[in-house]
Amino acid sequence: MEDKFIYDQCRTEIATELHFREEIPGIVEKLVDSCSNVECFDHVGPEPIPSREAVVDIVDRVRRLLYPGYFIRGRLEKFNLAYYFGQEATALFELMSEQVALALRHDCIRHDLPCVACEELGQAATINFMQDLPSMRLQLASDVRAAYQGDPAARGFDEIIFCYPGLFAVSVYRMAHHLWEQRIPLLPRIITEYAHSVTGIDIHPGAHIGESFFIDHGTGVVVGETTEIGDRVRLYQGVTLGALSLPRDAGELLRNKKRHPTIQDDVIIYSGATILGGNTVIGARSIIGGNVWLTESVPPDTRIILKKPELIFTGQIAAENSAQ
Repeated sequence: MEDKFIYDQCRTEIATELHFREEIPGIVEKLVDSCSNVECFDHVGPEPIPSREAVVDIVDRVRRLLYPGYFIRGRLEKFNLAYYFGQEATALFELMSEQVALALRHDCIRHDLPCVACEELGQAATINFMQDLPSMRLQLASDVRAAYQGDPAARGFDEIIFCYPGLFAVSVYRMAHHLWEQRIPLLPRIITEYAHSVTGIDIHPGAHIGESFFIDHGTGVVVGETTEIGDRVRLYQGVTLGALSLPRDAGELLRNKKRHPTIQDDVIIYSGATILGGNTVIGARSIIGGNVWLTESVPPDTRIILKKPELIFTGQIAAENSAQ
């Protein structure tokens, strides 16, 4: 009897599922119809667009070239170093040149631009990027050393390369910035937004950042598009280098203008500080304290801190606890 009950229950569940499945064709039809609505966004057509998954793969491959031996499962020895670089560089060229070409072609079609030989330009831009990898490695080496020198908690360079979100975000930014400088559309933003999603650190690929840059902890850091940062600058979590509030119709007028601050050499900006505006310059060797809000320039060798807040201590909680 019990077996019959279970059998009948299973048949009921199957019938119910079939009933719901019958709704799917109607949903599909509505989804197809929605693609004809100009208010909705889609990319339906014969021309593919760049793949975010492929771009993430590119980031991983570039990291393996920038930090050889760190992000692989096997062991890397001196005798197979040329083979390793050859394999990685070839795979990167094929993948990256394809994605750059797709980004260029998509931009040309979207803006109805004249043909720029997208595939050839994609290959040229990729080779240009790859030729810069040795100098990018030296630049990132200065960032690793800056992290070690600036953080007493760091036990070694390996820990920084493997574990520090600030270094990951800066490494990805330096990749993206090179493509930004070549005026490759879309890909630089996909690259840096991937790092943003992983680390909580938002660095626009258009920002200009000097040598030995260190972001400690990092969560909540924002570096805007037209920010200029000198050498040996250190930021802590929650720092914003942003633009002043703009009226709704000012976007196009200010799109290519400097909207974000300039941070000169050897500046330290502590957690929660907000520095806004394209005319704001933080002079060299200055220190900006935590939670400071700045919309005006600061001379070199200046320390900016908030006045110590007044703390109020009451015995009310203790009195209530003792009464209980």
